Amino acid sequence: MRRTPGLGFIFVTLLLDTMGFGLIIPVGPRLIEHLQGGGEAEAAPIVGWLAATYALMQLLFSPVLGSLSDRLGRRPVLLVSMFGSGLDYIAMALVPNVAWLFVTRAINGISGASITTASAYIADITPIEKRAAGFGVVGAAFGLGFVLGPLLGGLLGKQDMHWPFYAAGALTLANWLYGLLVLPESLPPERRNQSPVRRSTFSALGVLQRYPLARGLAGALFLLNLAQFALHVIWVLCTKYRYGWDEAAVGFSLFAVGVGAAIVQGGLARRIVPKLGERRSLLIGVTIGALAYVGYGAATQGWMVYLVIVFASLGGIAMPACQALITKSVRPDEQGAVQGAITSVNSLANMLGPLLGSNVFAWSIRDDQTARPGLTFFVCAGIGALGLALAWRALRRHRTD
Repeated sequence: MRRTPGLGFIFVTLLLDTMGFGLIIPVGPRLIEHLQGGGEAEAAPIVGWLAATYALMQLLFSPVLGSLSDRLGRRPVLLVSMFGSGLDYIAMALVPNVAWLFVTRAINGISGASITTASAYIADITPIEKRAAGFGVVGAAFGLGFVLGPLLGGLLGKQDMHWPFYAAGALTLANWLYGLLVLPESLPPERRNQSPVRRSTFSALGVLQRYPLARGLAGALFLLNLAQFALHVIWVLCTKYRYGWDEAAVGFSLFAVGVGAAIVQGGLARRIVPKLGERRSLLIGVTIGALAYVGYGAATQGWMVYLVIVFASLGGIAMPACQALITKSVRPDEQGAVQGAITSVNSLANMLGPLLGSNVFAWSIRDDQTARPGLTFFVCAGIGALGLALAWRALRRHRTD
């Protein structure tokens, strides 16, 4: 008997996928320092370039895989993505030098289409009026994944920095096996797009021209993700430099981030977004995010970071609202293509954000006497404010609720 697609299936898939990624966050910069030599200032640019390499591959290949999911179905694309990621994590634990790390990141970027296809999967199985709640499940899966992944990675990494990579590989391959045995297809043959597969990022982005609201929000998402990815790439290095945190301490901080995301996006967003409306939820959430960057930059003690994390988690209402607004304006047979285009925009931000964040951070601590390690966060706050302005403009021109 054919299994009925449900949010529970995709929730488990994203949860395990996020846990695998989260496991390596506390130890990634330490592995680079071990292979390359030097301290935070020397490791920061390499961390940025590795993240940019991964994002460049996603920028080039996500539109292809998104369109393939419209044509072949979501399930096979998700399975390829998970299998490639699992092998990549194991390879990262075995690399002899930094050059091979770049090879593994490139391969994982090519296969890493789980977010694009999972978003299209959710659009397939949820009615229009429940899209925001459906995408809140994505946030909850990410939140729980970041609760468990970085915490476990920090504890394992304190024993041996290679253990989290093996654990991430095993977990992701287990996720692949789960998908192979359990995950049903969400896109029936009669709803598939039979047009030729888009083979370039730029041609895939052309689909946004048919959807003005999606195009406007994509521009805002680019800036918001640019700031977010700049923060991500320096979190481990900055907290180590500023507060003396080790892998376990970093893991606990990301544990707190995950708990906040799980509570807000997995529970509160379902109540808050319908009451505020998707437009207001998006604007309020983005405003909270921009203010949170200011808080991170101003925090002079480690305990202050946790206060900012609590405040920042409330901004989690923005992403499910944004995704719901976009998917409501898109035809069912182009959800994958649009999500692929959005992923391409995000991948461009993911490529540029780490380069921006890592180099600003390296510059800000080049001299211990004049070091300003919080500078990157203030830059992120400015970028977030620009994203807020673009989102407000797009929503004002295309009112939807």
